[in-house]
Amino acid sequence: MKHWETIVVHAEQTLLKTMKIIDDASLQFAVVVNKENQLLGTVTDGDIRRSILRGEELNTSISNVMNKKPVFAYEFNTRNECLDILTKYNLKQLPIVNKEKQLVDIIFKELRNLQEGSNTVILMVGGLGARLRPLTDNIPKPMLKVGNKPILEIIIEGFKRYGYTNFILSVNYKKEMIQNYFQSGEAFGVNITYIEETKRMGTAGALSLLCEKPTKPVFVMNGDLLTQVNFDQLMQFHNEQEAVATMCVREYEYQIPYGVIKTESAKLVSIQEKPIHKSFVNAGIYVLNPEAFDYIPKDVFFDMPTLFETIIADNKVASIFPIREYWLDIGRMDDFEKAKLDYGESSV
Repeated sequence: MKHWETIVVHAEQTLLKTMKIIDDASLQFAVVVNKENQLLGTVTDGDIRRSILRGEELNTSISNVMNKKPVFAYEFNTRNECLDILTKYNLKQLPIVNKEKQLVDIIFKELRNLQEGSNTVILMVGGLGARLRPLTDNIPKPMLKVGNKPILEIIIEGFKRYGYTNFILSVNYKKEMIQNYFQSGEAFGVNITYIEETKRMGTAGALSLLCEKPTKPVFVMNGDLLTQVNFDQLMQFHNEQEAVATMCVREYEYQIPYGVIKTESAKLVSIQEKPIHKSFVNAGIYVLNPEAFDYIPKDVFFDMPTLFETIIADNKVASIFPIREYWLDIGRMDDFEKAKLDYGESSV
């Protein structure tokens, strides 16, 4: 099988199946064809995440989600003509079809070297971890071990896997333990610098302590999260939305333990027994454009939700990126126990 054939899906395949194909190929893209192998559309990781936000079910047909007017080229087009199309439409992949519009090839724009990821990652690791006491009486929460590694080391490795190697750690509580362990980051194959909070400043307020305003979009993430998010997909999604700021979200389900009554005046219309409600909640991972830092006041407490509300109030674009991968917020003792099971038992 040719490499490009691994990202070909048929129109009747489900959203869930297509998600797996895109994830397995690590190309953030798939081509949709009919039974005669004729090109019907294309679908990107961003298309799938936007469909999730619209409430599409995972068993829906991919034909309901795909781009039905894909850009493509014919097999008689020269390679230079195909490259010009890639550039014109800012594409990373270009389907090639014959005169019957059957898919015969896919041309890929050369992907960046993973070691060239230059976007900075800012990790907020200064919290007290009060809900995990007594474990955090003598150690900061990001240094608690799961799978025989500190939580923070696992986070750094996750970004490094996608080529992001420049880190800024915002430290406070028992900062020496973090700084002594990671130092400059050289031993971990990354570059680490530190900013120090002398008082509680919130998840956004600490960003005002940066010596220089970033020149490119930056990741900001809470230092007590474990996730397998594809950070390249997140950054690409952020750029596609042309957003000033992007917030990662998770779908959260909760059940009302009573029968919910619907009425019209004093008339009973229906009873829904113990309904389940779904909402998106903040997942503690963000991408911020340099422009976003203009909204952060100096030397005061300022959290991320307030930053996003301020950006929205100024009629700027704030987007949300739905996480469908593994994600765990280690906020409580049972979360920590789950993390240890997921990553393997360890001693603290």
